[in-house]
Amino acid sequence: MAGISPAGKRMKTNTMKNSLLLLLTAAIWGVAFVAQSVGMNYVGPFTFNAVRFLLGGTVLLPFLLRKPGAAQETAKRAETKEAKRARYRITLTGGICCGLALSTASLLQQKGIQNTTVAKAGFITALYIIIVPILGLFFRKKVRPLVWVSVALAVVGMYLLCIRESFSISRGDFYVLLCAVVFSVHILVIDYFSPKADGIALSCIQFYTSSIVCGAGMLLLETPSWQAIASGWMPILYAGILSCGVAYTLQIIGQKGMDPTVASLILSLESVISLLAGWILLDQTLIAREICGCVLVFVAIILVQLPEKKKI
Repeated sequence: MAGISPAGKRMKTNTMKNSLLLLLTAAIWGVAFVAQSVGMNYVGPFTFNAVRFLLGGTVLLPFLLRKPGAAQETAKRAETKEAKRARYRITLTGGICCGLALSTASLLQQKGIQNTTVAKAGFITALYIIIVPILGLFFRKKVRPLVWVSVALAVVGMYLLCIRESFSISRGDFYVLLCAVVFSVHILVIDYFSPKADGIALSCIQFYTSSIVCGAGMLLLETPSWQAIASGWMPILYAGILSCGVAYTLQIIGQKGMDPTVASLILSLESVISLLAGWILLDQTLIAREICGCVLVFVAIILVQLPEKKKI
């Protein structure tokens, strides 16, 4: 039996590394639900998002301005001026597109949460794991049957995990559904731009774009104060530095070369982790159906990572 080629081993290693980066992203985002919940006790949604996205972009500046390594310096010297301009253009365009999608999704989610239950919002937002492959079909992206099975398991798991009462579409539910669609677009936009752009620069631009969009809403619709922002410094710092600066950058790096449907399934673990974080940090308990939901989501994540059997 022939062994795995060196190229195959490298590809398998990169896939595992990217999966772990996305899993770490989901963990940070899961705990961030607690920070966001506490932070809303001090400031409004536009203010919270404007400040945290500003922090997220600023914390990346030292990495963006760092001196490149020898290999990177050699590659830059070999790059033509036209190629440099093209790379800068695609990074700027991608960052702005990602930022518009991110700010829109985040604000829709917050608007929806104000008019629906957190349980419904969590389930509806998680629908991006099924919306991503559906949207991907329009871009001629193939989806393995095993992935569709995993998506179905994850959706059932999310239902058991988040829905406790009868399901109905209210105004808040509609806003969160729009949020799920925009988050799906955000994943696909990252999938398109991340292989062509600098990951850290792309992430930095998306945060500043999001901060400008949310900042405009903050000045027009809210009455922010430094005292209120200072009072909620801990959840704002977590959401800004870790949830934005670290996690979204890890998402961009981790999604390079990954199937967007697989990436969305791994990222969907944030709902499971948020529930566990609420249990540990806020003394919330898990009921039997929520535990079953956790199990189904984990099974879906493991199942989608299984390699496809090649036809002989």
